Amino acid sequence: MAYAPPRPRRPGGGPPRPGPPRKRRRSPADDPRFRLRLAWVLLAALLLVAGAKLVVVQTVQAGSLAADAEKQRASRITIPAERGAITDRDGNVLAFSTESKALVTNPRLINRTKGPEAAAYKNAMAEEVAAVTGGDPEELKRALGTDRGYVVMATAVDPAPARALREKYPEIAEESREARQYPSGNLASNIIGAATWSADAQKLVGRIGLESSDDDLLAGRDGFQIADTAEGARTVIPGSVRSEQPAVSGSDVALTIDSDLQFQVQRMLSAYAAESGARSGSAVVLDRATGEVLALADNTSFDPANLLSADPATLGNKAVTTPFEPGSVNKVATIAAALEAGVVKPEDVLEVPGQIKVADRTIRDAWEHGLDRYTLTGVLAKSSNVGTLMTAQKVGPDAFSDMLVKMGIGERTGIGLPGESAGSVPPRATWSGSTFGNLPIGQGLSMTVLQMAGMYQAIANDGVRVPPRVVASTTGPDGVRLPTEPPEPVRVMSSQTAQTLRTMLTAVTQDAPGQTGTGPAAAVPGYEVAGKTGTAQQVDPETGAYSRSQYWITFAGMLPAQDPRFVVGIMLDAPKGGTSAAPLFHDIASYLAQRDNIPVQTDPARVQTLQIK
Repeated sequence: MAYAPPRPRRPGGGPPRPGPPRKRRRSPADDPRFRLRLAWVLLAALLLVAGAKLVVVQTVQAGSLAADAEKQRASRITIPAERGAITDRDGNVLAFSTESKALVTNPRLINRTKGPEAAAYKNAMAEEVAAVTGGDPEELKRALGTDRGYVVMATAVDPAPARALREKYPEIAEESREARQYPSGNLASNIIGAATWSADAQKLVGRIGLESSDDDLLAGRDGFQIADTAEGARTVIPGSVRSEQPAVSGSDVALTIDSDLQFQVQRMLSAYAAESGARSGSAVVLDRATGEVLALADNTSFDPANLLSADPATLGNKAVTTPFEPGSVNKVATIAAALEAGVVKPEDVLEVPGQIKVADRTIRDAWEHGLDRYTLTGVLAKSSNVGTLMTAQKVGPDAFSDMLVKMGIGERTGIGLPGESAGSVPPRATWSGSTFGNLPIGQGLSMTVLQMAGMYQAIANDGVRVPPRVVASTTGPDGVRLPTEPPEPVRVMSSQTAQTLRTMLTAVTQDAPGQTGTGPAAAVPGYEVAGKTGTAQQVDPETGAYSRSQYWITFAGMLPAQDPRFVVGIMLDAPKGGTSAAPLFHDIASYLAQRDNIPVQTDPARVQTLQIK
């Protein structure tokens, strides 16, 4: 029996519908012509989008894309500016720059290439680099013993030894740097300061002193090149320089400092401070007529070539940054104000008791005495607190305050050294009755050694104070020398008052029976010396009251007395046993007299009357 296939069933069940099968409905996608038209539409859309993007790239984005492409093949290469030199007043170089090399290496690469021999190889490398550069071999071994990818082995190596080390150890690379040289070592280091290499700035940067305050002037302006480079922007492809701006070298700075005198003052001050047991000391020598600083020293100094290893306590410049109470050297302000006001004369005789009451305070002289008769010159030469306050009461607080202002006390000198202190004077409106028992004798106000010397420079210069300066001139990269603009002078007192004061101050150093001043140790044989000793109590930090054992010891004076050429100021911080600063003045003044061949005085030294018996 023949097999008959089953008839298709109707959807939903039931027997199939009779009649012929229905034809399947055709989809548009089955039409080849439709598919072709659709393909053409899609292709046209893609071409339209691509064309639009091309227009955007060639117009709107053209600049930025070109710049991005330029960055990928061109580099901006810095051309370092050469740092300017620092010289003394005679052109002796105190600081200059040289080319040097920093030696770097990759310990990780050495570990990978040397294998088991890497440790011995790196140790030998450290030993040899340390021997050439003066570094610490053990420190280098520790640095190389890591798995770091970059280690600086030395920061300032001359090109020749750097090249020799590279030839022996190919793993050592060199980076060009500028090194700062200080041929005179610690000479004037408190003034000059120091400059060291900055990895961030890729140049020398002033850290302290003039190197810092005049950094912009000394540093100059870096230049640059825009050029195609190879090997990580280190090698310029010849002929690829697109633009270039040359570097502008820094200016040279000439100081007013005399190197020979600076050396002697540093040496004498350091030795005297150590001998006296002082915690610190400062000294300054000024040119009487110009106010130029010829020497400015602290008792400690440092080698600016080894700034990182220097004792932080030696890095300051106490002569301009650290004020102190001046004591009796400030009595010249009181006497000057009295002479200017015409209320006293040098030969006036004062009946001076052993103590005086000012408001709620009782002030005594440094020595016990009853009612003594001193001339005004004797009050100054013997440094009588009581006699000075009696004179101050004749002057009045307003005239005394005006004299302090004219002498520059309480304001910065403007010398241009960093960290300069203005010292302090209580505002006139805040003075109480007891304030006027302190200030005229040099307590209750403060000043720096530089300010103190400036007071005496005004007396030496016939009453005209010329603010001190330490920069004599600058010489730009064009070779043009520009002298520093002289500071504006200040008339402090009349010429007659200044001359009278100079004569009175010679009595401080006189040594005659019954007529001896407080500073005969400052006298220089063959010359008349005018000056003033000072002793000021320091404040005890534990009690807040004046100490009876700790003092600031000062001396300020001029040589020769009647036609001064030099002014010297000295401060010693808490020397042992009440040491005077007068002997140190004698040493410095004697050196100045001999060095400059100052004519010896042929007339016999005058003897002034200080006390009437």
